[in-house]
Amino acid sequence: MVPMSGIDKLDNRARLPRDERRALLLSAALDVFTVSGYHAASMDDIADRANVSKPVLYQHFPSKLDLYLAVLDVHIDSLVFDLQKAIASTKENKNRVKATVDAYFGFIDDEGGAFRLLFESDMSIEPQVRERLNRMTYDCAAAVSAIISLDTGLPKEVAMLLGVGMIGCAQVTARHWLERDSKLTRQQAVDLVENLMWRGISGFPSK
Repeated sequence: MVPMSGIDKLDNRARLPRDERRALLLSAALDVFTVSGYHAASMDDIADRANVSKPVLYQHFPSKLDLYLAVLDVHIDSLVFDLQKAIASTKENKNRVKATVDAYFGFIDDEGGAFRLLFESDMSIEPQVRERLNRMTYDCAAAVSAIISLDTGLPKEVAMLLGVGMIGCAQVTARHWLERDSKLTRQQAVDLVENLMWRGISGFPSK
């Protein structure tokens, strides 16, 4: 078989629908940003990874920062959606806690290196990045705190603080489990963290 030339590859990619091409570029960017970090990554590297020309990349994203923010948006939306879906999947609060923990472990275990951009970003001092990370924390905590407030009658500010505490616990323990290459299975880790969190939050009486 005759190998496809560089021009043929670019032409083949050019025939992709716009949404598919954008998804391909975002996936390539995630790979490069995860390995290199924002500052060391280049648009040339990302274009090469996506097997497109740099002008094609710039047609979709005017700058490296725009591309980085777009990658963040995709995975923040994914995490928030997974968490909201987990909470809505059951009416039992103990199971809601477990589903919340599992959503974080699932995201960190399944989403490639996206969690590094969300939780360990070397760009967290950039205002537009910080705004998105703050929104992620707020949206996740709001999903949890809404149930806490409804079931306990606690003031919204109190419920929100508890919600932040719960997602912080889930996030940090999930990262620790993954990065330490734990001998615990994912299910064992989820069960332990769910038990810890449930023993705490269940101490607040239902109204």
